[in-house]
Amino acid sequence: MKKQRHRNGKNKGTFIIKVEECQRGTWQGKVVWADEETTEHFRSALELLQLVDEALNAAKDSSELAKKGSA
Repeated sequence: MKKQRHRNGKNKGTFIIKVEECQRGTWQGKVVWADEETTEHFRSALELLQLVDEALNAAKDSSELAKKGSA
């Protein structure tokens, strides 16, 4: 099965976000990175965005290393 790609050719990430509570004006819950089958809990919307950003950057870095290793 081929992974879907953005128009610029980079892999997309698929995330499932479950907001379990909303306290102090922000979300708490968990995010599942479906592509890697990993789950992380978050305590704020900002932390959620940081987790998603870190996951996508880690995936980008590992794919770049794989390309260099095969060259």
